[in-house]
Amino acid sequence: MTASPDLGALRLASPELLRSVFRQHAAGVAVITAQGDDRPAGFTATSLTSVAAEPPLISFGIGTGSSSWPVVAGAAHVGVHILGEHQSELAATFARSGADRFAPPTAWHTGPEGVPVLDGVLAWLVCRVVALVPAGDHRVVLAQAVVGDLSGEGRPLLYHQGRFNALRD
Repeated sequence: MTASPDLGALRLASPELLRSVFRQHAAGVAVITAQGDDRPAGFTATSLTSVAAEPPLISFGIGTGSSSWPVVAGAAHVGVHILGEHQSELAATFARSGADRFAPPTAWHTGPEGVPVLDGVLAWLVCRVVALVPAGDHRVVLAQAVVGDLSGEGRPLLYHQGRFNALRD
């Protein structure tokens, strides 16, 4: 028979509880990009998920208060970039509010479907947006992979306990 949990440690659900619980969850780090009418936009995401293999679908969350939201909301295609452990500064740049994320030293080029593609990442996909699902103060973006490149080398960058980290053997 197992012992009952200490009910005194239970906390009612709140934004802080959710953030605290997910600080315990190591997540891969990605950068999502899209091309707006007059400028590219992008942000760091740890919510990237493979949804289905057939058709090849992915999802990620984006806050509707994010500076990237208006561009992503109007985009037909997005870029999904898997960052390597050597790219913590790139991840921080795309996470920083008010930064010119595409200015040097960020290296990028215009890829398929006009999507900004970051150079030097482990892998990238260009995906067609198929749905924007309301989820509180966020939207869950469902997108179908169209084309990609997985020729980058290295190990993935992780996010855990509020910091960027590398895998340990």
